Amino acid sequence: MGSQDLITIENDFTLIRLQNDGNENFHVLRPIPQGLIQFHFGLKGRAKFVFNEGNYALELRDEKSFLFYNPQKELPLNLELAPNSWVISVIISIQKFHGLFSSDANHIPFLSNENKDRKYYKEEDISPSMAIVLSQLFHYNLNQQIKNLYYKGKAYELLSLYFNRSEDPNAEQCPFLIDEENVLKIRKAKEIIIANMAEPPGLEELSEKVGLSLKKLKMGFKQIYGDTVYGYLFDYKMDYARQLLDSGSYNVNEVGLKIGYSTGSHFIAAFKKKFATTPKKYLMSINSNASI
Repeated sequence: MGSQDLITIENDFTLIRLQNDGNENFHVLRPIPQGLIQFHFGLKGRAKFVFNEGNYALELRDEKSFLFYNPQKELPLNLELAPNSWVISVIISIQKFHGLFSSDANHIPFLSNENKDRKYYKEEDISPSMAIVLSQLFHYNLNQQIKNLYYKGKAYELLSLYFNRSEDPNAEQCPFLIDEENVLKIRKAKEIIIANMAEPPGLEELSEKVGLSLKKLKMGFKQIYGDTVYGYLFDYKMDYARQLLDSGSYNVNEVGLKIGYSTGSHFIAAFKKKFATTPKKYLMSINSNASI
């Protein structure tokens, strides 16, 4: 099921952890006062930001980030979080943010005098260094008494890495992700299993393909994506199967074959394990809803 965790870093500076581990979309609606800057980071899955009462939407995919700023109007957080999706949002006032960079304002595009009163929207890739920090924000396991201090430090680290794209920052080291190169290798592993979802390589073969030890691959994948390699692939395949069924272009057996199930019974069992219903019943529910 979906959850949202609001963490106050300082006055006019908050962090929101948005997590949907359920089987249905999770809708988040929060007012955001005018003049605040919004950073949204997609860790895994996908999310859709809705604007102007549903007339406009932007999709945030994993390993991507959005920056929203509009000094002329309020931009409420109206978000649809897909199943098995995680997002971190950072909300900060322009005054607070400007104070962080006052001596280097020219480095931040929308802080320049000619842009400070204009709306600003930007999509960026999440760097490997940022991916580590974002993962740490979801896998917090330190003493509860220092939670706020930990989050504060990570929030500042995240913003500094976001604007340090012309540099090659040293990522904070953790036991299994020694440097950014390892993060890139784990991302490559994710791309390989998705591209070959019907016949994915074994873990040993996958670790050889990306140049990581089996231990680093398994632990690093769990740290970045919050699941085992094949647990992540299973969720991805089931979500992809549901998209194919939604399209109306494939029957149940065809969908099962496309994602690597040689028999319909195995696909049906997997789909039911994930969504608590069979593909046939799911299709019937789509058709009945469409006729309403």
